[in-house]
Amino acid sequence: MSHKAGFVNIIGNPNVGKSTLMNAFVGERLSIITSKAQTTRHRILGIVNGEDFQLILSDTPGIIKPAYEMQASMMNFVKSAFEDADILIYMVEIGEQDLKDEAFFNKIIHATIPVLLLLNKIDTSNQVQLEEQVAFWAAKVPNAEIFPISALQNFNVPEVFGRIIELLPESPAYYPKDQLTDKPERFFVNETIREKILLNYSKEIPYAVEIVTEEFFEDENIIRIRSLIMVERETQKGIIIGHKGAALKKVGMEARADLEKFFGKQIHIELYVKVNKNWRSNVNMLKRFGYNQ
Repeated sequence: MSHKAGFVNIIGNPNVGKSTLMNAFVGERLSIITSKAQTTRHRILGIVNGEDFQLILSDTPGIIKPAYEMQASMMNFVKSAFEDADILIYMVEIGEQDLKDEAFFNKIIHATIPVLLLLNKIDTSNQVQLEEQVAFWAAKVPNAEIFPISALQNFNVPEVFGRIIELLPESPAYYPKDQLTDKPERFFVNETIREKILLNYSKEIPYAVEIVTEEFFEDENIIRIRSLIMVERETQKGIIIGHKGAALKKVGMEARADLEKFFGKQIHIELYVKVNKNWRSNVNMLKRFGYNQ
């Protein structure tokens, strides 16, 4: 029996549902999902294995015009998604008109690989609007196959998955068949904590935060974690901690609950907060956090 394998890279504007789609395909919450833009900062691989196929999905940050060094690094992850893709998924949502970067859009319409344009969030539209949007994107991206979907409701997602498998090239597996992702455990600890901060704090706070898991000790029945929440200013540190530590305690409790589901073990988590001024514009700090790679 022949075996298929390939890289399927998902790109699009912020908050169009890229992470929701990847998690639906993989069956695990590898990418954090919130209603806030710029939730995904890194390029995350999710691996789906079948008896005769291996699908390597890449969730990328939403396309933006970079305002500081960290955002420029995030866009480098998007650029790399064009370089190794066997299939490109361009994801848009109902009512959307264009990518925020014309250079990326030109790459899509001149791609020499299969392009699937997924029109997401159709559950928020009516039939007339849907038909207008399909016609608009068919003219805008003539090289793409268009699939109206609702990633959140799983509508048409199995059909997209089946089409991807049809388009995969013949190849042996790139990763061991029991591997779920290319990221280590600490990455998912960091992302889970960051998700809780995105959900519990407003304005600039979530975007000024980076997480570093400094200790991850796994025993048979428990995982002990110590993580640093890095902010840019003293005022941000105070907001993260909250009155008598209540806000930080809430983040820890919510993160622990999700991590216990993810790892299937009891979790003991310790969080503390540290100020590192302007880390988002510090190239050396960004390298430490996995950007600029």
